[in-house]
Amino acid sequence: MTSTVEPQDLRVGMFIHLDGGWMSHPFPLSSFKISSAEQIDTIRSLGLRKVRWSPERSDLPTEAAAAEATSVADAATAPAAVEPIVMITAAEDPAARARRQAEARAEAEAAALRVCERQYQEACRELRRVNDALAGEPERARDGAQALTRALLDKMLIDAELCVRVLGEPNGDRHSAHAINVTVVSLLLARALKMPEPEMADLGAGSLLHDMGKLSLPDRMRLPHDDFTSAEASLYRDHVGHGISQGRRMSLAPGALLIVAQHHELADGTGFPKGVTSERMSVGARIVSLVNYYDNLCNAATPSKSLTPHEALSRMFAQSRNKFDATILNGFIHMMGIYPPGSLVQLSDDRYAMVTSVNSARPLKPQVRVHDPARSHGQHLNLEDCPDLGIRRSLRPTQLPARAAEVLAPRQRVAYFFDVSATPTVEEQL
Repeated sequence: MTSTVEPQDLRVGMFIHLDGGWMSHPFPLSSFKISSAEQIDTIRSLGLRKVRWSPERSDLPTEAAAAEATSVADAATAPAAVEPIVMITAAEDPAARARRQAEARAEAEAAALRVCERQYQEACRELRRVNDALAGEPERARDGAQALTRALLDKMLIDAELCVRVLGEPNGDRHSAHAINVTVVSLLLARALKMPEPEMADLGAGSLLHDMGKLSLPDRMRLPHDDFTSAEASLYRDHVGHGISQGRRMSLAPGALLIVAQHHELADGTGFPKGVTSERMSVGARIVSLVNYYDNLCNAATPSKSLTPHEALSRMFAQSRNKFDATILNGFIHMMGIYPPGSLVQLSDDRYAMVTSVNSARPLKPQVRVHDPARSHGQHLNLEDCPDLGIRRSLRPTQLPARAAEVLAPRQRVAYFFDVSATPTVEEQL
């Protein structure tokens, strides 16, 4: 049940719902608990006449909540991400304390993952609206792509370190999932490379729309297959030209249009459609070309041929490094880590784990979800907090024991989003 309140009556502790959609505000989520006066000021600046809120999910005294409720309506909302509260007494034994800390870490990790997945789903929905408008309302589609880019940048260009996080199996169509993957990772890489914000705006719009030319192709032609005939391969490559034509109809900015035109070009001249080398590619196109190549390795048209993130990155560096701008490739490896999110690994204590997120400042010490034979569920660990624990080797899904595979649930498709990496430790929360 929800009530409505005027913006001037908002208070810290209210759990609110912003109905304008993810792109209409700068907050990570559309439903959240107000935690500061600054958030209230931002909400008031949105020009809303009323704001929905949930009294039962708010931290207000019961009588105050009842007095401020105005109108009640049904609302289907996802559970709030709640910060774990750990109560530890001085008399608690070390083993119990360790269990509580582990549970708190797992709860915090699960809450952060829920936030990322909800943001990812909202971004995919907005992109589908953009794609639906391409044919009949090209300028509205352009404006939608620019607005989605702005929303991503508002949440990304903050004074904090961000980490790359792997999500569960992405919902929805592969076209949207691939475009959001490429856009999120490209923008994060551009941020790490200190690209100017105006250029990042073009990068975002261009990467969101880089494959829009595929929408005019038959379904089978939208993903490259090894058994394509020469005619089918030619038709597939035509999607770049279709995308350029569509971009011109949209009056897409030149920087974004160049990304659409060059996202399959490669630094050594072996790409298509023009076979240009790195010197003739824009910086944005070099970024998207690399990230697009990586995501296609991880999410192949035939799932059985997909590489693990670690395999994909290793292949790109060992066998294909000449295909990419060296500075951008090195920046990508630094950001994604030697074992990118989604990689399956065996730790130095022989346990099996999946890398869940990577902070570029600590690429060799990612966060992992570990299969512990003594537990029925995965255990979340930040390897930075475990100086004696490291990664021994990378694995393929088929190398996992059955129980480890059941707990870790390797992804058939890899999806990425971003998260603020400066999560307090359990000790800081006590």
